[in-house]
Amino acid sequence: MTRPFYKKLFEKIIEGILALSGSITSLAVLLIVIFLFKEGLGLFNRSPIAEGFVLAVNKNNPVSIIDSKTVKLIFDQEITNWESISGKKDTIILFRLEDINLYYTETQIGSNLENLPTCISRLTDSIPNIIAFIPQSYTKENFKGKVILPRNIKVGEFFGGKEWYPTAEPSAQFGVLPLLLGTLWVSLGAILLSLPLGLAVAIYMAEVAKPRVRNIFKPIIELLAGIPSVIYGFFGLVVIVPLIQSLFNLPVGETALAGSIILAIMALPTIITIAEDSIRTTPRSMKEASLALGASRWQTIYRIVLPYSISGITAAAILGIGRAVGETMAVLMVTGNAAVIPHSFLQPVRTIPATIAAELGESSQGGPHYQALFILGCILFILTLIINLTVEYISSRNKLAKR
Repeated sequence: MTRPFYKKLFEKIIEGILALSGSITSLAVLLIVIFLFKEGLGLFNRSPIAEGFVLAVNKNNPVSIIDSKTVKLIFDQEITNWESISGKKDTIILFRLEDINLYYTETQIGSNLENLPTCISRLTDSIPNIIAFIPQSYTKENFKGKVILPRNIKVGEFFGGKEWYPTAEPSAQFGVLPLLLGTLWVSLGAILLSLPLGLAVAIYMAEVAKPRVRNIFKPIIELLAGIPSVIYGFFGLVVIVPLIQSLFNLPVGETALAGSIILAIMALPTIITIAEDSIRTTPRSMKEASLALGASRWQTIYRIVLPYSISGITAAAILGIGRAVGETMAVLMVTGNAAVIPHSFLQPVRTIPATIAAELGESSQGGPHYQALFILGCILFILTLIINLTVEYISSRNKLAKR
């Protein structure tokens, strides 16, 4: 029987709408990823010196280029002699704008600071071992000093750097290593806590619990997934943080351990649900054969059920890691947010999502700090992509093995 024309037309319209929706969604995701990388990669062509400022030295100083790490060490007075950076053997004299009154009177500077550029020019010309952090506009006309060029931020310095001070002056430090290790450290702790517990609950729900008990537990576990992360953060701040501080006698309880515990609780619904579904796919005939051969229920679970569903359990663990890696608000509230390389679970740490959330509002659009946060977003995107591809690979292997 031939379908009426209007029904065919209606089906074609529905197909077209669905195809258009899929195309728009895919295109939006692609554009977001392109925008993320475009904004972030611009950082590696930028100077680490604060925008609108330069470093100037005496014109006879042989140093003409300097990297951000060295600038920081000089202004922190950890490098005090030019000889340490291929200059002459002479003590480094630091100068910032607020030091101008040490060299000139207010009358010489002028009531409206109109003579300030001239004063700074004379100063850099008269002191051979000076390094001055001054506005770039002061060096445009008749400047008698020499502007030294900072090296642009390099990929190796960004990923291998151990200091994250994006707003430091005169030179920002964009070392992402503490943030990356903080993220992985908290996620590792979370998965170590949540995987055994989640697996135990999944086995109980799939193999041991009676249907009535399962029908009670299942909605409660699924409810955990729907609780906003800020609520978990409040719980961690009020209960977990003071408990850790008291238990380990720490000055503060905001630590990597507090973040791991909260993330473990948040990852539990994902791990339990996926692992339980995987365990339930074990063929009944295999379990009955095991029991018929004299194996106990626990021997059957250990020898038959778990090996058969190991791919699904692995996928559950990886998705749990993905949940932990991408979490922002709860981690921001309980980990202490110290951008240091962690050596213990009882130290404060800072994760990549928490850094983006905390600092994006403070950064000026288009500046180095803003671009560095986009690079952090790219790192987070790549971590999530790797996790999803791993789950996809494991799931495809699982399907092939069960054919």
